[in-house]
Amino acid sequence: MTDCQMVLSDFTADEKMELESIRMYKKELLDDIQKLKLQIDSVMAEVLRFESAEDEESRTMGRKQFYNGKKKFNMDPKKGIKYLLDNKLLDKNAQCIAEFLYKEEGLNKTAIGDFLGERDELHLQTLKAFVELHEFSDLNLVQALRQFLWSFRLPGEAQKIDRMMEAFAGRYCDCNVNVFQSTDTCYILSFAIIMLNTSLHNPSVKDKTTLERFVSMNRGINNGEDLPRDLLSKLYDSIRNEPFKIPEDDGNDLTHTFFNPDREGWLLKLGGRVKTWKRRWFILTDSCLYYFEFTTDKEPRGIIPLENLCVREVPFPRKPYCLELYNPNSRGQKIKACKTETDGRVVEGKHQSYAICASSADERDSWIAAIRASITKDPFYDLVSLRKKKLITQNQNHQD
Repeated sequence: MTDCQMVLSDFTADEKMELESIRMYKKELLDDIQKLKLQIDSVMAEVLRFESAEDEESRTMGRKQFYNGKKKFNMDPKKGIKYLLDNKLLDKNAQCIAEFLYKEEGLNKTAIGDFLGERDELHLQTLKAFVELHEFSDLNLVQALRQFLWSFRLPGEAQKIDRMMEAFAGRYCDCNVNVFQSTDTCYILSFAIIMLNTSLHNPSVKDKTTLERFVSMNRGINNGEDLPRDLLSKLYDSIRNEPFKIPEDDGNDLTHTFFNPDREGWLLKLGGRVKTWKRRWFILTDSCLYYFEFTTDKEPRGIIPLENLCVREVPFPRKPYCLELYNPNSRGQKIKACKTETDGRVVEGKHQSYAICASSADERDSWIAAIRASITKDPFYDLVSLRKKKLITQNQNHQD
């Protein structure tokens, strides 16, 4: 007889029934506990699925907001960055914004250049951080410029260009000590290289800069001393053999171009081949005059680059409020412009000059003033001239 059997034999019949009842109750409790565990596991799995779906929805919303922020940036850089900051998609510090501009795909390179060129404190700090993301160590100046100018497009304003090239020169000299005697030398030579690129590879420039002229124009820029001819010769050959690659703006949508025009409105344009007046919607922006058949058109019917052109008031029979776009240096030659034919083909413009008619004298005069303000000469020459004068003055004061 086992110990358990001996113990049970000591219980009365009622005690044995009570004990069996307790055992049955214990079994039921254990079964209930197991069921509760299964229910809890099911509820927790449902909670996790809900939280996962909520997180995915939040991530999807965040991605949509981030994408919208990029679109807003391409349309208006300041508003785009503000939107990203307000929605906590970017931290409000220069390093974070600079990394966004440097690394994020799909950003308009012109918009990046415009944002970096602003003079507000956050923009200046962002420019400094952006330039420091470039590693120029052991690169010659042309190689460094290729890398730098590929990450954005230089804006058209002289002051913006000055700030950006000043930052570049400082970063290059920090990465390559003892190459130049000052950042001013690097600054001037950088502009000389950019202008050399234009001279050698722009087909409209007939008088190409020679090596001798390139060497001559950079004499005395190294704190009064000449740079080694071998250095200048290598830089010259590098540009001659391979022009700078200018980054294309991401996407083909021209909307950002017309987002904040200098002026827009309805005008009459005299045809080039068929001399009839047609009503067109004109937009003046980025030193170009675009015209559309309808304000809702996404693509312009014609584009007139204003570089090298002049504008003046001109009378026409029965059209008293006219202005004329013309090239003062190429009389009798067609202006470099393009237009879209009705069948969609893009062809060269047929105008030796453009006659445009406004509805009043005030409107004509306003358009003339806006176009003149938009026709800007290359700012590089003025910037380099000022910096060279500064170097000459410093050297003279040092000699005195």
